[in-house]
Amino acid sequence: MKKLLIFYFVTIAFVSMAQITIIPEPKQMSVFEITHVYDASTFTVNGVGKEAKQIAKYFENFILVNAADLNANVKSNSTVEFIEAKLETTNADAYLLEIKNNKITAQGSPRGLFYAAQTLRQILEQTHAVKTKAGNSVWIIPNMRITDQSLYAYRGMHLDVCRHFFTVAEVKKYIDYLARYKFNTFHWHLTEDQGWRIEIKKYPKLTQIGAFRSSTIIGKYPGTGISLKKYGGFYTQEQIKEVVAYATKNYITIIPEIEMPGHSSAALAAYPDLGCDGGPYKVQGTWGVFDEVYCAGNEYTFKFMQDVLDEVCKLFPGKYIHIGGDECPKASWKKCMECQARMQANNLKDENELQSYFIQRIEKYLNKKGKSIIGWDEILEGGLAKNATVMSWRGQEGGIAAAKQKHAAIMTPGEYCYFDHAQTQPEDSLTIGGFTNLKKVFEYNPLPENLKGAEAKQFILGAQGNVWTEYIPNFSKLEYQIFPRMLALSEILWCDYRRARTPKSYPVFYNKVLAEFKYLDASKISHLPKEKLEKE
Repeated sequence: MKKLLIFYFVTIAFVSMAQITIIPEPKQMSVFEITHVYDASTFTVNGVGKEAKQIAKYFENFILVNAADLNANVKSNSTVEFIEAKLETTNADAYLLEIKNNKITAQGSPRGLFYAAQTLRQILEQTHAVKTKAGNSVWIIPNMRITDQSLYAYRGMHLDVCRHFFTVAEVKKYIDYLARYKFNTFHWHLTEDQGWRIEIKKYPKLTQIGAFRSSTIIGKYPGTGISLKKYGGFYTQEQIKEVVAYATKNYITIIPEIEMPGHSSAALAAYPDLGCDGGPYKVQGTWGVFDEVYCAGNEYTFKFMQDVLDEVCKLFPGKYIHIGGDECPKASWKKCMECQARMQANNLKDENELQSYFIQRIEKYLNKKGKSIIGWDEILEGGLAKNATVMSWRGQEGGIAAAKQKHAAIMTPGEYCYFDHAQTQPEDSLTIGGFTNLKKVFEYNPLPENLKGAEAKQFILGAQGNVWTEYIPNFSKLEYQIFPRMLALSEILWCDYRRARTPKSYPVFYNKVLAEFKYLDASKISHLPKEKLEKE
């Protein structure tokens, strides 16, 4: 017994002096010297409120995984309680977490309580001791008080499953990563030249034909060869519902992207009448931008898009549908008599305005269904649709232009937010190119300096990390590309450093990342190794 007490006191002294780090950084965190031993075998987790009970169950599962000797029949002397309560803020992400005298209490809205659970998970992971001689798992935790809330309303991560396909299990694991770091939006890129990934019951050929390509280039574009192995896959509507439900439990909204009017080769291969010249078309086996796009002069195109979106809207309950709108070559429209007739009938001066006509017509249809559109910044060309949100990827200029026109914008400039870019120089694996390292992401500010205060606060919703998968053929490589860069993005989107306990500092954040690597390694999550990280 004496030796056990010595073990406790030594560990307590060590933990009380050690710095507990949270990613993303909480708004305010106070750590006190008084420390307690929390015995996993005597933990009780409670929820006060309907959703709080679900969060309590979620957190209890974490305890079970980390303490195999948990015995629910043992009378508890340590409690964790999640309480639905109104805090003195309108921010639905806010929570209050207090750890005091063998009791842990979290208060806030259901969403806030979920984020409190993520914070508490990180605390327990850093204070988890080896099992005692009695066989119990223990946590040595100092008294703490955390008041926290998000800085930006939109905190997103994107995943392209068209260039390379990921299973339902892998997509769920990706959602787990987003939840841990308090992202609230998953942008799911589902249709593309290289594959159509969502079942549409009215148009079965989209997945019978459009979901599979007959070849894939080898190596960096234009390629060192061609693999003739058939490649593809798609999600059934039941699988889509399963993923949406999983995301919802993690307080994450999924925004599906259905590309139009460009990046449409897979759909045209399935239904050639959607194109300007009737084809034949193919599901593309290489990367790039292709001239084959939806015909904007053909009413069948709009009937098709509306039918597809009818099914998509039923599957995704969120506010937004992403319609792409980027990289749409106009060559086929210039030669198409139907497209030219459409332009003349609607007094459109050029093909850019024809694209705007296309987007605006789709937007009106979706607005009637209670949905709003998001498009890449090319949707500014030819005139912005009335209620559209702009996703600014070619720098920040698109977001600035949208805000000045009093439209919402989400910042995702390639220089800072494209996690398919190389993260080392020279690149340590095959990537699309570019260079975006951890420090660059951490130092990014989504609020452009040349926007006035009101414009910035009202119209810049937040930012998003994008993961295009031309050179990401498997889930391990996907993990390697996002870790640790998504940690930096989570930090700058969540933490208001103007009011935080510490100033924004890359060296401090670097040390937090090193601490988080212990979790990544224990969980067998692939990531950029420590020796390749820039220290300052």
